Amino acid sequence: MLSFSNILREFKSYVIISLGVLLYCFSWVAFLIPHGVAGGGVTGISSIIYYATGFEISYSYLIINVGLLIAGTIVLGNAFGLKTIYAIFLASAMFKILPEFQWITEFSDIPDTFINAILGGSLTAIGISWIFAQGGSTGGTDIIALIVSKYREVSLGKVFLYCDLLIVGSIYFLPEKGLQDVIYGYIQMVSFSYMLDVLITGSKQSVQILIFTSKYNEMADMISNDLDRGVTALQSMGWHSKQEGKLLVVVARKQQLAEISQAIMEVDNKAFISVCSAMSVYGNGFEMVKGKKRKKLTK
Repeated sequence: MLSFSNILREFKSYVIISLGVLLYCFSWVAFLIPHGVAGGGVTGISSIIYYATGFEISYSYLIINVGLLIAGTIVLGNAFGLKTIYAIFLASAMFKILPEFQWITEFSDIPDTFINAILGGSLTAIGISWIFAQGGSTGGTDIIALIVSKYREVSLGKVFLYCDLLIVGSIYFLPEKGLQDVIYGYIQMVSFSYMLDVLITGSKQSVQILIFTSKYNEMADMISNDLDRGVTALQSMGWHSKQEGKLLVVVARKQQLAEISQAIMEVDNKAFISVCSAMSVYGNGFEMVKGKKRKKLTK
């Protein structure tokens, strides 16, 4: 039996997904479609079909997603499938309803297609990031990206980038379209991919902090007990002073850097701190290693 807190949590999750879908569809209807920009994903395919035949995006979007939705549900689970079904049908409805409002289709009074491509790509990434954060998807290459990221340590933005190159390039073959339209599509795609990586992987970025201090015992206890962070002490020696001591090494999330730095200065305001980005950190409290298990060698 579901508790009230679980029901409230699920309700909040679907509200956030709804807002993400709304922003995603709004960015297409307000910035991209009125200026003839074709982005990636199923929505990009639907927009190309619309530019070529006039067939409504809401219908083609729904039809194309059905097959991918089935595959995503099988691989990623029923919970993901339910949220994705909801997002797909809601997005299809939004693509049907939003164009009926003239103020939305004329929302962007910026004549430059380049600017509209950047704005549209950035806003769609924000909407998608909200949906991803709740375990949902708008279908299409979203599903492909999540399937790949489940088994491989690869950024979502890069998966979108590779999958969508062919989709955007296909607009070149439409009547009254050309290389310029392809370039605008790629601008939208790169803007979307970059912004998505910033939003999705930004919270997962880690740093390695090297702390040089004479108060290493007090400093290590403070980091371990007060900040609840792991700390490693390495034997070191200052070459100029020839004094031996301990070099403290701390690995933490990037957003924790300010708090840790402030705490270090409170213990020893003469401490020397070196910070470098950690590309990938695996283990307790960080990421899990993804990929297939190594096969044993046979004679």
